[in-house]
Amino acid sequence: MDRFRNTSVLIILFVIASTGVFSQVKVGADQKKIVFVAGTDSHGKGEHEHNGGSKLLAKKIKEHFPDVQTVVCENGWPADSSVFDQANAVVIFCDGGGDHMLMPYLDKIDRLLNKDVGIAMLHFTLEIPKESGNRYFLKWIGGFFETDWSVNPVWTARFDHFPDHPVANGVKPFSIKDEWYYHMRFANDMKGITPILKTLPPDSTLNREEGTHSNNKYVRQAVLADKQPQTLAWTFDRADGGRGFGFTGGHIHANWQDDNFRKVVLNALAWIAKIKVPKEGINTQAPDQAELEQLTKQM
Repeated sequence: MDRFRNTSVLIILFVIASTGVFSQVKVGADQKKIVFVAGTDSHGKGEHEHNGGSKLLAKKIKEHFPDVQTVVCENGWPADSSVFDQANAVVIFCDGGGDHMLMPYLDKIDRLLNKDVGIAMLHFTLEIPKESGNRYFLKWIGGFFETDWSVNPVWTARFDHFPDHPVANGVKPFSIKDEWYYHMRFANDMKGITPILKTLPPDSTLNREEGTHSNNKYVRQAVLADKQPQTLAWTFDRADGGRGFGFTGGHIHANWQDDNFRKVVLNALAWIAKIKVPKEGINTQAPDQAELEQLTKQM
């Protein structure tokens, strides 16, 4: 009898394998994985809290999608690159500029994204020298902060209208004070880019003196003269089929308590990983001050 059972099992397994069903029941085959890479915190308590912000976003994604694997790499690029194995998306939240954390790893990231991996870049991450920005960031996320072109004022932005896009699902009109970058450098044709948060900055955002980050003739023409609404968050459908997201806010850590601010980013992280965004968006419990402070502590 045992011999008959064993023979029967082998026959069944052979039939399943030969029809292709066996590969579909592979454990974990459809599980999504999002890797967060946080740079060191740099501006003191409550600002540029890259570690705490990354851990909060990972926690909220996990609460809404329990089957999604989230990994948070704190205080810089991970020493072990195997953390990116089977990743569906990478979220980077760090300081940028000339000594951008990503500079030594641009080619590695490019190869990773060629495997249909989505990418999101938050706040200061978006600033990179023009040569690298044009080559990599335009390809990955469709835009970047370019010095002597883009500006970084602290102001209260109001958002009243949103596109018909999954990242805008469930987002209601809101206003919030942050260091909102604008006049970002995009490709001239805006191909593949969908603005998610867009508004006309007040003239007062350009009352600072001329400078690499503060003011320039190009942004004055666009905002003061031409009254062109500015894109502060956007999605990007890459030419290779992957997805990107840029978000210029995120300077002030407490802003993650705002339901709509938080929802836009969480929706985007799901979208770049090709997870279906609910029609009402990703609803999560707002963190209180105690939770925000706990998340800023090192693991």
